[in-house]
Amino acid sequence: MTNHQILNPADHGQLRIRTEPGASFGDAVTACLAVPAEFRRLACEFPILFRFDAEQGSFSALALMGFEEGENLYLDGDRWDAVCRPLALAVQPFLIGRSQDGDGPSQVHIDMAHPRIATDGTGTPVFDEAGQPTAFLQQAIEMLGALDDGYRASGDFFAACKRYDLLEPFSMDVTLNNGAMHRMVGYHLVNEERLQALEPAVLAELSAEGHLLPLYMAIASLGNLGKLIARKNRRSDG
Repeated sequence: MTNHQILNPADHGQLRIRTEPGASFGDAVTACLAVPAEFRRLACEFPILFRFDAEQGSFSALALMGFEEGENLYLDGDRWDAVCRPLALAVQPFLIGRSQDGDGPSQVHIDMAHPRIATDGTGTPVFDEAGQPTAFLQQAIEMLGALDDGYRASGDFFAACKRYDLLEPFSMDVTLNNGAMHRMVGYHLVNEERLQALEPAVLAELSAEGHLLPLYMAIASLGNLGKLIARKNRRSDG
């Protein structure tokens, strides 16, 4: 259940947010939505894969964090074992709200049912005593803006991928040191050979539109699959 409200100092002047990592705060996720604009930042830590929603007829990008439901191998108890987090995870419990018709300015909403909402007086304040946004909220608003801009731009990115048939189905069997096996299915990745075979004019077009770098970053991020398997082995052996 969610409880989305428009954030404002009159209703949320005393609101505090738990900012530390933890499974109980919603960090126990196998994968998280990612937008192409952040691929370069995420590629140093996470495998970036794609998933096709047949019902919606559209692709989305995911930063992979585990192999089992609710497993985040970058979460070590109350410690986040990575240099960054996807914006969609880092910005919780804040989100962008719009009118039903999508017109008008965006608003900062908050999910009052999210586990990061502090109910015991602890946590980081959202507004100061004068009802002004704290530095914490200002940073969250900046992240929301970057996420919103990235999400809006992702439509053109995926349209280009479809135009040149650059995403292909991907599956992999992961066998751990203890003999356990996990099958990765339902994902897509960038077809590197097809990308390299594109004519120079098409590559120039993709570069000019800002799509070429995210494609290369998604390819480069696949080197993190082996590191993710190593994390899983250490967790399983321990």
